[in-house]
Amino acid sequence: MRNTFTSTLAGVALVAAAFIAPPVPARAAGTATPISVYGAWHCGNDYCTWGSVRNMTDFDAKNHWLIDRGGGTPSVNLVVLSFVHPLRLLNKTDDAQTVGGVPKGMTPEVVNYFKSRGIRVMLSIGGITYVNAWNQALATNATATQLALNASTVAQALGVGIDIDYEENTNPRLEQLQTFIDAYRTLIPYDSTGANPAARLTIDLAAGDRWLIGLTRKATTDWLFPGSGRLDYANAMVPNQQPKSAADAIANWQEHVDGKPRYSPPILPLAPARFTGSLYIVTGNRPAAECVNFSKSLQNSTGTFVQSVAPAPGSSGDTHGMLGYMFWAAECQGTRSICTTPPNSCEGGVGVGATTYTIPIPMPPLRQN
Repeated sequence: MRNTFTSTLAGVALVAAAFIAPPVPARAAGTATPISVYGAWHCGNDYCTWGSVRNMTDFDAKNHWLIDRGGGTPSVNLVVLSFVHPLRLLNKTDDAQTVGGVPKGMTPEVVNYFKSRGIRVMLSIGGITYVNAWNQALATNATATQLALNASTVAQALGVGIDIDYEENTNPRLEQLQTFIDAYRTLIPYDSTGANPAARLTIDLAAGDRWLIGLTRKATTDWLFPGSGRLDYANAMVPNQQPKSAADAIANWQEHVDGKPRYSPPILPLAPARFTGSLYIVTGNRPAAECVNFSKSLQNSTGTFVQSVAPAPGSSGDTHGMLGYMFWAAECQGTRSICTTPPNSCEGGVGVGATTYTIPIPMPPLRQN
């Protein structure tokens, strides 16, 4: 949860049965795998509304750190523009903030500002503010299918991927969300090469496995299983506040790796290669170390874990290491937070991290196991 303006059937059954057992202990790290995903959700200058067309000179002045950590090399290889209102997208709403259901600020010019530097761009549908809108958009299988059609049309027109941020904790509409995913995949098939930007389809889950439980169980079992051809990966979102230590951050991510075997039904373990971990780059009225001081940051102190965590025994993964990191959030994320604009831009944290971890730009094809 974010503090913004305000994440074959028989074979699956055998895996599930295997995990109705004592909790899986932590495992020793294995060979490090280089980080593939190093990105930021982007809230624009109006707290994740993107309700007006941006002046690109001003946009560059406030966001230049994302495309240039020094020497013209980007600080990230992914930007996720946040958020698209699900119900407005379904209805192709034209109003003061949207055109055809898309926020007015999410223009080809903004998208190409990043893409021209080799940075992949996605649009995030939802956010904690738009839970009810997601529920309304998923009212029936017919509306879910239409939403997928509209989302795929926008994705193809802009050359972007789609991130599902459906934060319904108590009664998620899983059947309809699966209809949305399947309809999207009928229109734009899964692409393991990553060559088609519009084929990138991801989902946001909680920081660990104790919130968004129904969504996490379904996603881990059916949508993120290697070979399912449905979702590329998940983002383990930030918790309600920045973890106080590397151990706290790692504990959340380890829950995804291990699953929850004692839950009924259980949450299966998620392959490390199928998710990212997330950190704040601003905390309240000051930038976090993640933004300005890499040496003191959590992306520094958790780096060994993120690159080398082993898959759980019996899980669907067989390679070590998570996909990488996501940062919440670029520019202005909320009325009670400072913005990542000069003098609080993030070259010294995220940018140095990109250099330290030799982040590939553009993003390479992602591991499939």
